Amino acid sequence: MKSNYDKYPFVPVAGECWTGWDAIGAQLPRDGVVVVECYTGVDERAIAAALPGRKTIFASEALLPAAEIDRLCAPYLGGSDPLFGFLCPLELRQFFDPAKLAALRQIAAAGKALVIGQGAALIHPGDVLVYADLARWEAQLRHRRAGNAGEKYKRAFFVDWRVADRWKRAVMARWDFVLDTNQPATPKLVTGAAVRRGLAECTRRPFRIVPFFDPGPWGGQWMKEVCDLDRAAPNFAWCFDCVPEENSLVLGFGAARVELPAIDLVFAEPRALLGEAVYARFGAEFPIRFDFLDTMGGGNLSLQVHPLTEYIRTQFGMAYTQDESYYMLDAGPDAAVYLGFKENVNPTEFLRELTAAPPFDADRHVARWPAKPHDHFLIPAGTIHCSGSNSMVLEISATPYIFTFKLWDWNRLGLDGKPRPLNRERGAANLQWDRTEQWVREQLINRVTPVAAGAGWREERTGLHESEFIETRRHWFTQPVRHQRTGSVEVLNLVAGPAAVVESPDRSFAPFEIHYAETFIVPAAAGPYTIAPLTPGTRCATLKAFVR
Repeated sequence: MKSNYDKYPFVPVAGECWTGWDAIGAQLPRDGVVVVECYTGVDERAIAAALPGRKTIFASEALLPAAEIDRLCAPYLGGSDPLFGFLCPLELRQFFDPAKLAALRQIAAAGKALVIGQGAALIHPGDVLVYADLARWEAQLRHRRAGNAGEKYKRAFFVDWRVADRWKRAVMARWDFVLDTNQPATPKLVTGAAVRRGLAECTRRPFRIVPFFDPGPWGGQWMKEVCDLDRAAPNFAWCFDCVPEENSLVLGFGAARVELPAIDLVFAEPRALLGEAVYARFGAEFPIRFDFLDTMGGGNLSLQVHPLTEYIRTQFGMAYTQDESYYMLDAGPDAAVYLGFKENVNPTEFLRELTAAPPFDADRHVARWPAKPHDHFLIPAGTIHCSGSNSMVLEISATPYIFTFKLWDWNRLGLDGKPRPLNRERGAANLQWDRTEQWVREQLINRVTPVAAGAGWREERTGLHESEFIETRRHWFTQPVRHQRTGSVEVLNLVAGPAAVVESPDRSFAPFEIHYAETFIVPAAAGPYTIAPLTPGTRCATLKAFVR
């Protein structure tokens, strides 16, 4: 079957887009002060070179000395820990020397200047304020090309992005223009008003964010076919299909496509997107994550555990943890999920053997459950788990995705040829030893209960565990089914059937077509909706997640 998975979704928006530096430069005033505020990772030197004719003032000239910045960041970078730190609470202003800022302000006040860089708006408010944005996945790809990707990612996750996001939220209402810097050869400029209008439009209709596919040491082959990916690539392990902290949101201005970090929408429209109750609970954070884990023709995931809520709060500064679940989109005949301990597990023996010379015998200590398509395995934090080979997992979880403690990685190397970091001490501090086979069988596997039914459809509750804040509902349907709104943002995936259409009973948004395995978001403000097979009578299913 030919793939119909859309890898490049966008939201159409009214407005004009200027592409290329000549067209961009023509939109900026020749006199006065142009401020180009930059997100962390933007190449400010390249932008300055492309916009000549003004006195250029780089905000970086007012930064504290590098050693002082390192001292500020050090408490949040976890010392020698290669992966984990603590979420940084600092403000951007704290990274600048007040005397140097004052000196640059005097220079900028003379007029006809280009003030550019992260913190440029600290120097001058701008007669025109341009915000140069960058998608986080593009930033990570640039880290990889430059080397030391792991160290740079840790610094970005715990410090740079946190500081940059606070400053972005402080200035985004004042954006006169937004500059898309993701493709250096084809920069794009749109007005800030058009971007704000586009973000508001997203809250009134279903939409998708741009999926990102990545290889891994255990990766498989399923997504190559279903999502129409590069067949020559060795594998694809992950797809971040709905992780707004990482994914991009594309706005379509006619034929032009402007790529923004999807988190911009969360910052700009948190109440309309999330719902009042979810916003009151989480603030401007998107708490639900959908992603794919492909091991079809690949290997097992690492044997792992996620931190308990108190642990993640005290150790890393996160308010909630990564409770999750595995929904089996597809599975080979030998597919299995490791989940929970064997009965009468001996913690001392388990931990001793885990740290002894390999190979570690996971099957001696950890329960292994056969898996078939549409099984749903619930994984509250503290539960030992991993997906086995020949599985295609739709992972539904709370958002703090980085906090996975790997206990055993099957004695293999990462894509860089080096052993992947293990986190056994942290993992041992969070393992719940009483989650053994009987408890897992009763509490965590296929806890499916009927909810409602009608002509050509039925609704089932499939999870998550009562200790988790996410609820999931599966709808099987051959006819249109009306979805009852929950007051929460809702994230859905078409887990069965080739295509379906989402419609508004009162026509408040245009019909929205979705395809097999695509994840989409229905904002809290979007109103009621129905979903029907694109071809009437075709058997389809969606899996929906929302905050209880």
